[in-house]
Amino acid sequence: MTMTKKIYFASDQHFGAPNSEKSFPREQLFIKWLDTVKQDAEIIFLLGDLFDFWFEYKHVVPKGFVRVLGKLAELKDAGIQIYFFVGNHDLWMNGYFEQELNIPVYHQPKEFTLQNKTFLIGHGDGLGPGDKGYKMMKKVFTSPLCNWLFKWFHPDLGVGLAKYMSVENKLISGDEDVKFLGEEKEFLIQHCKKVLEEKHYDYFVFGHRHLPMIFDLPQNSKYVNTGDWITYFTYGVLVNGVFSLKEFKI
Repeated sequence: MTMTKKIYFASDQHFGAPNSEKSFPREQLFIKWLDTVKQDAEIIFLLGDLFDFWFEYKHVVPKGFVRVLGKLAELKDAGIQIYFFVGNHDLWMNGYFEQELNIPVYHQPKEFTLQNKTFLIGHGDGLGPGDKGYKMMKKVFTSPLCNWLFKWFHPDLGVGLAKYMSVENKLISGDEDVKFLGEEKEFLIQHCKKVLEEKHYDYFVFGHRHLPMIFDLPQNSKYVNTGDWITYFTYGVLVNGVFSLKEFKI
């Protein structure tokens, strides 16, 4: 890997929420960010919840997002590596990104060595202690039976129902996402500390939490959350082995 190029990280765009009209300006801003980082990016990591809802039927994907998908295809065709990690809102990816955009999709956190630093990267949902209700719900939603049953809904009904439930249950992020809960209550920090007992990583990089932060862990390790593109418009960048968070402004 070349040390002159930069590696970028972004998550939790939630495009489509609360509706297409209100989401569109955020999509335009994200596209401008992609155009900006195209100049010096070697790799772009998208850490989940790019869409507020995404489900792949056998011959159908959700309507919209054409500019975002087209821009990702453009960057990939230009030789920039892009890696996608599914989030809790776009769990149901099943080959479309790989086949149409040539972008690898990961459903679990994955190790990388980047600029001589070791990373564990993922979306972050369902990790750490607690939140047993969500963990059980995720097992149900990702089960082959649940996916098979949902596919029998007409896309107009299935996608419409899912979007409604997503917005009603949690518009995009809640009040708990705008403040630091403390080291003992931040489940991703607790997860990182547990992992460090077995294996060292220089950086743990996740999304999901929506609150941008870099937190010092034991063993000179760091937990990073990339924030979101709803409130903070933040992203991570790795340059010469040093990770920083930045806000995108125009």
